[in-house]
Amino acid sequence: MSEPEEQQPDIRTTAGKLADLRRRIGEATHAGSARAVEKQHAKGKLTARERIALLVDEGSFVELDEFARHRSTSFGLEHNRPYGDGVVTGYGTVDGRPVAVFSQDFTVFGGALGEVYGQKIVKVMDFALKTGCPVIGINDSGGARIQEGVASLGAYGEIFRRNTHASGVIPQISLVVGPCAGGAVYSPAITDFTVMVDRTSHMFITGPDVIKTVTGEDVGFEELGGARTHNTASGVAHHMAGDEKDAIDYVKQLLSYLPSNNLSEPPAFPEEADLTVSDEDRELDVIVPDSANQPYDMHTVIEHVLDDAEFLETQALFAPNILTGFGRVEGRPVGVVANQPLQFAGCLDITASEKAARFVRTCDAFNVPVLTFVDVPGFLPGVGQEHDGIIRRGAKLIFAYAEATVPLITVITRKAFGGAYDVMGSKHLGADLNLAWPTAQIAVMGAQGAVNILHRRTLTETAADDIEATRTRLMREYEDALLNPYTAAERGYIDAVIMPSDTRRHITQGLRQLRTKRETLPPKKHGNIPL
Repeated sequence: MSEPEEQQPDIRTTAGKLADLRRRIGEATHAGSARAVEKQHAKGKLTARERIALLVDEGSFVELDEFARHRSTSFGLEHNRPYGDGVVTGYGTVDGRPVAVFSQDFTVFGGALGEVYGQKIVKVMDFALKTGCPVIGINDSGGARIQEGVASLGAYGEIFRRNTHASGVIPQISLVVGPCAGGAVYSPAITDFTVMVDRTSHMFITGPDVIKTVTGEDVGFEELGGARTHNTASGVAHHMAGDEKDAIDYVKQLLSYLPSNNLSEPPAFPEEADLTVSDEDRELDVIVPDSANQPYDMHTVIEHVLDDAEFLETQALFAPNILTGFGRVEGRPVGVVANQPLQFAGCLDITASEKAARFVRTCDAFNVPVLTFVDVPGFLPGVGQEHDGIIRRGAKLIFAYAEATVPLITVITRKAFGGAYDVMGSKHLGADLNLAWPTAQIAVMGAQGAVNILHRRTLTETAADDIEATRTRLMREYEDALLNPYTAAERGYIDAVIMPSDTRRHITQGLRQLRTKRETLPPKKHGNIPL
């Protein structure tokens, strides 16, 4: 006996109208086919709604434009008009704080962006701007919906414009959890932070097939635009997650350090620190080796200053010669920039300069104080660096520090040579408190280079048997006279020379004093950073 046909509700009655709404909600919630969802899960990927459920607090998500559908009649699209049009948009809370979110649904049209799809994203971004809350974009899309033609391209442009207008006003975080190709990549590129998943995410302007056809280069998806490539080589991404849950957890951690908007203060959990010097603090008194050429791990210094030694690093795999990330001091968020002596002796190069400049500007935009730890022998020398634009691109870091109006505290732990001394949050660029350890060496250059220039004639005239002894003596004289923090302290370039074990206390007290800092820059439309 055949099953009776499901009775359709009578939409002329109130009960029928309510039943019809429930039916439509069911269709919207399951817009992708069961087979498409199964394929998504088989790849180890979550669906758009599952990702939102992991991100926001339970029961807090409110969907917008659930019943929006495309209007295209090209290529038979009029016969396939799923609710939502392939993207889920709305708002909710993360740890009780409001956020807006859009999540691209790869199970509907492969996540391809069309006109209505784009309008939904634009609408939720406008909503976030009006309400002053962060916006999180979850990207999993095959690109533009070809059937809709230029309407898709127009939608991308509208999204880019919103990204730009929102920049520095509300935090924007991009999660790339699948493909993100062609023009679509520029939305994550404009946002503040981009998180990718290893062996799942791909970002590129042109794919492997096009590159093979045009240039003859044979490259795979992972090598071209995988998470590892963009976290180590290009610097496009800020974190490489092991899986989607790890990626979403990282986003939640980022949000915990950022305010809802540029007119708000970052979330704080105030607690008064015990400033008594502890045995843990005293560990810093022995961290700098006697030899200036021997490295040490700057992570250790940073973790001794931050609450609970918690340091959320950004772009950890990119430009490892400089460290950037977030932590807390007395429960209040701070940004950290630090040279890393373990990598290239802590030299500044193009990638390190751009990484740090972007981070300082992000902190400044969102009212997060910046702590800078300096051990830098200079800019990395090399023809490649010069030809690739170290002058122009290194200047970005100068620009970032000089325009920052948030509290700036700098600690010189060892080397601060040449122009790199100026660039790394010096008093001359506007830092509020500049501290130095007794091990600090603040000078135009190191002893060997200085002696070779200053005493060239003396060394030339010295007998071959005595030249090394003479050079060593002259280097010691130079070190005793200039390689110390006291010459800079005499001129007020350093506010205090402190014991390393007192670093946490000085930074804590300095941040307390600087909470009421107010600084304004000359009125202008915008600066002209050397891009």
